[in-house]
Amino acid sequence: MSLALNGLCRYPVVQAPMAGGASGPPLAAAVSDAGGLGFLAAGYRTADGMRDEIGRLRGMTGRPFGVNLFMPQPPPAGSDAVEAYRRRLADEAVRYGTPPGDPGGDGDDGYEAKIAILLDDPVPVVSFTFGCPAPEVLGALAGAGTFTMVTVTSVQEARDARRAGAQAVCVQGTEAGGHRSTHRDDPQGGLTGTGLLSLLAEVRESVRIPVVAAGGLMRGSQIAAVLAAGAEAAQLGTAFLPCPESGAHPLHKQALTDPLFVTTALTRAFSGRPARGLVNRFVREHGACAPAAYPQVHRMTGPLRKAAARAGDAQGMALWAGQGHRMARALPAGELVELLVAEMDAAAAAVSGRSAR
Repeated sequence: MSLALNGLCRYPVVQAPMAGGASGPPLAAAVSDAGGLGFLAAGYRTADGMRDEIGRLRGMTGRPFGVNLFMPQPPPAGSDAVEAYRRRLADEAVRYGTPPGDPGGDGDDGYEAKIAILLDDPVPVVSFTFGCPAPEVLGALAGAGTFTMVTVTSVQEARDARRAGAQAVCVQGTEAGGHRSTHRDDPQGGLTGTGLLSLLAEVRESVRIPVVAAGGLMRGSQIAAVLAAGAEAAQLGTAFLPCPESGAHPLHKQALTDPLFVTTALTRAFSGRPARGLVNRFVREHGACAPAAYPQVHRMTGPLRKAAARAGDAQGMALWAGQGHRMARALPAGELVELLVAEMDAAAAAVSGRSAR
């Protein structure tokens, strides 16, 4: 591992920041205490809410942790498609007895206020999703003693992050659950992507900064594989979703291994941005018609998703999950980190033993 990452965590296991409530202080603290690197997801949080969660986390662990921010998003190309999708959701409003939410206007997610807080009261790590910060922002965070990382989905995004001054990149393969962290949401090609191992190799040959690998990783043997391929650490999200410390909804946790949900898909149905989740009724009925309009679609479907959860109907919820979801294990987060490390060591030892023959 790189010296910087090695000083932040004992093991090369990073808990992915999962916005929407899953990655709160209990989960991040448990992972960090076990020797991994826990993360808070500041996406969808207010600046004050982020500050409060950081304070709670510091009261739960003395180990390093990270905070993830969403980059501001440009306005959608037009409002007609958003309004058409709103009309399409009328049946969902009847089904759940609640109207769609207001799509709203801006998509900055309180970015500037959050950066100001993180500069005033620095945390060990800050990562970014949906884009790359300006060099001035990355430089200011580094000057405050914060290790910075930008999530990328292509070689060009990795190069842009390096040029801007990011100290590491998190390479996200298409297998990953939740939102694709593309820096530009292409309405024509957003539902495709490159697999993790291929993308990892391409990025490693293109940039000379530490790389964290993410995308469908559920076992220690897979962590060993991405480390052998040149990553300094592995980031896992779906693997930590069913942990008792996770704030994910119980129906979401159960769905990961429920035989009713047989596959995942990239869809804009819930948020207007490509995101991988379990294929349920909502995805099947609306995925093909959802416009490229984030966070407007996210805001419209929010009340419907919450109503579905209250009704105990997983078919109307956003069940984000990576391609390895069926291998999910409902273990305490600390035990899961220990098991992943044991599996990783066993896989590395097996390869070493074969090489010695």
